[in-house]
Amino acid sequence: MHILLETDRLTLRRFTETDEDNLVELNGDPEVMRFLTGGRPTPRDEIRNTVLPSFLGYYERPGGFGFWAAVERSTGRFLGWFHLRPRREDGEIELGYRLNRSAWGRGYATEGSRALIDKGFTELGVERVVAETMAVNLGSRRVMEKSGLTLVRAFHQDWPDAIAGSEHGEVEYALTRADWEARRRGTAVAPPAPSAEGPNGDVRAARRLPGASPRYGARRSG
Repeated sequence: MHILLETDRLTLRRFTETDEDNLVELNGDPEVMRFLTGGRPTPRDEIRNTVLPSFLGYYERPGGFGFWAAVERSTGRFLGWFHLRPRREDGEIELGYRLNRSAWGRGYATEGSRALIDKGFTELGVERVVAETMAVNLGSRRVMEKSGLTLVRAFHQDWPDAIAGSEHGEVEYALTRADWEARRRGTAVAPPAPSAEGPNGDVRAARRLPGASPRYGARRSG
């Protein structure tokens, strides 16, 4: 088992082909998929032929970025996943996460996100981390804020398969290396003023990659 990192309660490891059932269960929960597909599950053949191969493909690329399975250290139970990876359209490093409902409300999303952010800034040469979700996805927005990210813009995106809540738009949060370092030193950081609109690039992990980005994770993180 290739372990990326460990926290007090989590192990983040590489995915393997044996994780198919874990992903089918995760993406089969209507509540988990609520802010991604409106609750529609991801078919098993899509997990097997598209989602999982996409995850595994990251491990063949340089840079140390990708998707990692989140496992509860005390039980070995699969909880979901986290990602830290470059966005296709602009190369910005994007944070994402998706967790099983049984893991919600226990601080796992924040714990894993903080650990990935720290690794990005200390080991991977990251200068700025971004994360996006639907404006109405308050659970994901709280995770982003508790992980140290700050709201930088709100915008609207035209989706071919709009779901409930899309009419309220999307939000982007970000954290720079300079602000991360200042917070570690205990120096106050003034938050940037969010803009009302922004570029309408295809920026949702959930839309770029079938099955990617959560109620914990990015088109609709949580």
